[in-house]
Amino acid sequence: MRLTDTQRQTIQRIVHEEPPPLDDTARGGDIDLFVELDKPVEHPAQLSARLSVRIMRAMHGRKVDVLVSAPNLSEQTIHKLAREQGVRL
Repeated sequence: MRLTDTQRQTIQRIVHEEPPPLDDTARGGDIDLFVELDKPVEHPAQLSARLSVRIMRAMHGRKVDVLVSAPNLSEQTIHKLAREQGVRL
């Protein structure tokens, strides 16, 4: 399932309010986002949860998974896959 332009704009607006730049969204029934930050994040799990809930509400309950990358977080294989296979918003 693809996202409409309005859905993409809503995701971008919500993510930029947090204020991380948005990098990725995925295919299928749920939305998978990769948020890549250029500054360290103190509480990445809290940021991920806040973004997920806000976007999920804006998308009328559609499930949203948020993966965060920041200089102070360890890099994992999933981060590399998101960069290679994701669609930049």
